[in-house]
Amino acid sequence: MRIKIVGMILLCVSAVTAQARKELLLEKNWKFSHDDLSEAIQPGFDDTKWQTVTVPHDWGVYGPFDGNADLQNVAIVQDGETRASLKSGRTGGLPYIGVGWYRTHFDAPGFNRGQNASILFDGAMSNAHVYLNGHEVGYWPYGYNSFYFNITSYLKEKDNTLAVRLENLSESSRWYPGSGLYRNVHVFITEDTHIPVWGTQLTTPEVNRNYAKVNLKTQVELPGEFSGKLSLVTEIKDGQQKVVSRTETVLTRYDNNIFKQDFVMESPHLWTPASPDLYIAESKLYANGTLKDEYSTRFGIRRIEIIPEKGMFLNGEAIKFRGVCNHHDLGPLGAAINKSALRRQLTLLKDMGCNAIRTSHNMPAPELVELCDEMGFMMMVESFDEWNIGKCKNGYHLYFNEWAEKDMVNMVHNFRTNPSVVLW
Repeated sequence: MRIKIVGMILLCVSAVTAQARKELLLEKNWKFSHDDLSEAIQPGFDDTKWQTVTVPHDWGVYGPFDGNADLQNVAIVQDGETRASLKSGRTGGLPYIGVGWYRTHFDAPGFNRGQNASILFDGAMSNAHVYLNGHEVGYWPYGYNSFYFNITSYLKEKDNTLAVRLENLSESSRWYPGSGLYRNVHVFITEDTHIPVWGTQLTTPEVNRNYAKVNLKTQVELPGEFSGKLSLVTEIKDGQQKVVSRTETVLTRYDNNIFKQDFVMESPHLWTPASPDLYIAESKLYANGTLKDEYSTRFGIRRIEIIPEKGMFLNGEAIKFRGVCNHHDLGPLGAAINKSALRRQLTLLKDMGCNAIRTSHNMPAPELVELCDEMGFMMMVESFDEWNIGKCKNGYHLYFNEWAEKDMVNMVHNFRTNPSVVLW
């Protein structure tokens, strides 16, 4: 009997632990239409005649192909042109231009008032207006960036209606940009005291073959004034899930809601393209002894130096980029993210001796960066094709002054712990 009781207690503890953070991946049962109907934001709108799609979804790749689509009267100064002339096919001859609406219904099991919820888009092409249960929760114009909104005030436990309006302008790109919800959509549900999206920053200030120093900063968000004890327990695990370091830190009122934790790791496995060893920092946030949140940060231990007249050094050894400039699309598969197709691309590049990728000319999908971490590619992550001087009539220069800093902040926060990212 005692064994049965202990077993029941363990099951209860596991259930409570699992509730600290939930992630919902919204990929199935979406409805899509090109009709631009403002009433589509309403929960009761009838979308039964809309096309049923799975996200990630790129509406443009389905065609039809038209060589006269998105004609652009431009001078390509990079090619030495001084006079504008009519160009066809710059964006692939595919119908990415126009408005697209997406709608889906989903439940948030166990969600209740006093919890926190965010929705994260890995990318939405483009000019995304996001609505939940009839309320506009946010707008983000740049289609290549990841962005998130707090949806706590509008989320329900049952039958939520999410609607997204996207619009791609003509002459807004120099290549095929894709269209639609072409990257993944996530909903995160946490307690009111929690670690926010991209809430950790990990650095390795000292690295050698004998030991490495690791610094982890973890931001915490509180619902208001909190006078109790906040503590963060972090374990660092190697590739075999063995705990190699552990520490517990108590937050003080002088820490600006940021935990600062330091680790020393003996005989670390260093990240290189030849041996892309990875670690994971698993953090648990407690308030007065009660588990509030769990957060994992994957990282690699490596040191980068760029020395004048000598070049670039990785972990003290000279290294050269043998790389490619790679656009984000997947050829005939379009722009919708597909991790298996990305892995195939990287395997072919690895086989030909490639060790580096420049994400020409925009923020990459998180899946690409994760695969580069795992497979051993150094990355130059680019931000946008235009600053405040345009290359296309409706390019990013229209948004640069207002949005560039916001886009850069999201990009850096998103990828700052990835060992593959060595240049921005």
